[in-house]
Amino acid sequence: MKVVAFGASTSRASINRQLAKHAASALGQHVHARLEIDLLDLNDFEMPIFSVDRENEFGVPAQAHAFFRRLGNADRIIASFAEHNGSYTAAFKNILDWASRIDVDVYQNKPALFLSASAGDQGAASVLATAVDSAPYMGADLRGTLSVGPWDVHFDTGKATFTEPSMNKRLHDALARLVAPAQAGD
Repeated sequence: MKVVAFGASTSRASINRQLAKHAASALGQHVHARLEIDLLDLNDFEMPIFSVDRENEFGVPAQAHAFFRRLGNADRIIASFAEHNGSYTAAFKNILDWASRIDVDVYQNKPALFLSASAGDQGAASVLATAVDSAPYMGADLRGTLSVGPWDVHFDTGKATFTEPSMNKRLHDALARLVAPAQAGD
């Protein structure tokens, strides 16, 4: 099984990148032993700000095609959303806008787990809600969600693990749903 995981942030110290990496690692250790992890860095997909004029003049950038292809090569997707002013980061929104010009089903009907983390108590719940609401329109077979906040209370960065067994269980349960076979009628 191949899993693409990414934190929807360009910050080098992104807690959402840490969360996506932790979830992918936990998937390999506890849920599915034979696993290939493709950890994306959004900095590799930097592009001009999307506009129809740019698209008409230059076409869709190679970075958007590369992002779309990497998602397409995955069996499962783990995305952890950073929240900027209650919404997606500008970098992720731009990648999403460009990739949707290739196909609006950016997630290509892959089973997905959406996560979010923040330093605040709400754990970036606003952006996670936005991602969940848009999932059906963006071609995500959303299997679960998890919001973590405040990050420093719930996650030990030095040990790269949750500090509370209940958070580990919630992540494990979400990962189990991620790899479960699709149900009839889904």
